[in-house]
Amino acid sequence: KAVVKLTFAKGAALPDPSALFNSSLEGNTRRAIDFREGEEIDGEALKALVRAAVALNRSKAKR
Repeated sequence: KAVVKLTFAKGAALPDPSALFNSSLEGNTRRAIDFREGEEIDGEALKALVRAAVALNRSKAKR
């Protein structure tokens, strides 16, 4: 495969100020990031996005 895809099940609800989401998925809930060999990854932005996803999941689990 040419890419590694990281999918966020509730990605549409997450802020993405660094515009990491770059893969179109059907529907209006999921978002994904395609990583290609040789591409630079903004580690801090990715870490912030993962932390936001974890926080969102935890907040919905407590309801």
